[in-house]
Amino acid sequence: MNNSPILQMKGVAKRFTLHHQNGIELPVLGDVDLAVRPGECVVLDGPSGMGKSTLLKMVYANYRASEGSITVRSVSGALVDVTQATPRALVQLRRDTIGYVSQFLRVIPRVSALDVVAEPLAEDAAGDRTALEAAREQARQWLVRLRIPERLWHLPPATFSGGEQQRINIARNMIKPKPLLLLDEPTASLDAANTETVISLIREAVERGAALVGIFHDAHVGAAVATRRVNVGDFRGAPA
Repeated sequence: MNNSPILQMKGVAKRFTLHHQNGIELPVLGDVDLAVRPGECVVLDGPSGMGKSTLLKMVYANYRASEGSITVRSVSGALVDVTQATPRALVQLRRDTIGYVSQFLRVIPRVSALDVVAEPLAEDAAGDRTALEAAREQARQWLVRLRIPERLWHLPPATFSGGEQQRINIARNMIKPKPLLLLDEPTASLDAANTETVISLIREAVERGAALVGIFHDAHVGAAVATRRVNVGDFRGAPA
C-alpha cells in the first residue's frame, strides 16, 4: 500500500466576508496543517462553531480556502490541489476519489431510493445493462444492511423520515469505494442499531486502506472509529 498522504493540507486558512456588515472579515480557521494517510480515520474534535464542517467543505471544494493548499491524491496517483483545480477536475475528483457524507440528502425528488443509492456505480456502467443491474443489486444489499424496508425502495427518499434519509445518504456515498471519505456527523439522526452498522462500515473502509476525516456528535462513535484525533481549536484563527 502506498503510504503517502491521500490528503495534505498546508497553511490553510478560511475567512468569511460579511458583506452586510461593511465587508468585515470573520476568521474561522488558520494555519491548518494536516496529512491523512491510507488506513487512517482522523476524528475532528472541538465545540460547535470551531470550523470542523468548514474544514471538510474546503477539502470537498464547496468552500474555497482563503489561503494555503489542499492536495488530494487521486485514484490515478496524480496530486490535485483542490484550491486551484478546474471545475472539470473537481467533478472527476468527486466522482472517483472523494466521498462526502453530509448531514443532508440532496436528490432529484422523483428518483427511487434504489436508484439514488445505485447511481454512483451506474455512472460507471455507461449503459451496459449487465453492469447497471449489478449496480442495482449492490444497492439492494446496502439498503438491506442499513435496514431500509423493501416497501420503500421504489419510493423517492424525499418522502422518508430524517433517519431513513440519512441511511440513504450513507449508502449512496459509501457504495463506491473511494480513497478519501469525509464524514460530517453521519450518525446524528440514527438509532443505536444503525449507528453500530455505520461504525462497522467505517472500520471496513479503514481496513481497505481509505483515508477518512470525520466529525461525530456522539462521543461513542468517535471513540469507536478514530485512529487519530485532531482538535480543530488548535488551528490559529478558530474562534475561542
